[in-house]
Amino acid sequence: MARRRRLLLRRPRGPVELLAAGALTLAATAWLLQAATTAARAAVRHWPVLALTALTAALVAAAWWLRRRAAARTRTQRLATLRLSLPGIDTLNDQEFEFVLRDLLVRDGWTARQVGRQGDQAADVIGDHPRLGRIVVQAKHTTTARKVSSHVMYQVKGTAGPVHHADSAVVVTNGSFTRDARAWGDKHHIHWVDRDRLRAWAEHGIALHDLLHLPARTAARRARHPRPPDTPRVPEREEGRSHA
Repeated sequence: MARRRRLLLRRPRGPVELLAAGALTLAATAWLLQAATTAARAAVRHWPVLALTALTAALVAAAWWLRRRAAARTRTQRLATLRLSLPGIDTLNDQEFEFVLRDLLVRDGWTARQVGRQGDQAADVIGDHPRLGRIVVQAKHTTTARKVSSHVMYQVKGTAGPVHHADSAVVVTNGSFTRDARAWGDKHHIHWVDRDRLRAWAEHGIALHDLLHLPARTAARRARHPRPPDTPRVPEREEGRSHA
């Protein structure tokens, strides 16, 4: 099969090609000037319509921007007073529980997002704080009062720093933890929030970093684990996920 010849542009050769190229250039220039003149005349003739269209577009854009700002302000005010009861949390599914934990972090002053999905590498919610750095939250929702085992702590310890560049890591459940899980977490700096601590956080409004006594991020820690430059901002809240 013969190869297709590629169309290559080259400089005109000889007087005939030079004259042809000049004629084409003049024709194209004349067409562009005529089109510009026609457009200018049309704009002058119909300037009231064009001005009205531009004004309408500007008003629509301004209204959209003001509406988004008002919605963001309302959401911030609502989250600032967010209180959730444990019986209500017990009725949530796994993903709703993750969004609740995200909202509680936002209430506490974190920039947080829900990231839990298949292959999330032991992180359901990630939060960033200007003073406290980054926190990784692993959510374990249960409706049968089962206990979280040490295996979950091992997973979080293995990915929180190396994968997610976290300064703090916490496992949160509406149930409880085994004795070994609590002891291992305390020894290896994996924080845990059981039902009693979740009540203090969600119902009583105690900030998570105060509840767990999270340390401020030091300059040395910032140098070793800088925040990844591609970290996205917190997304807009999904419609229909109100837990207030």
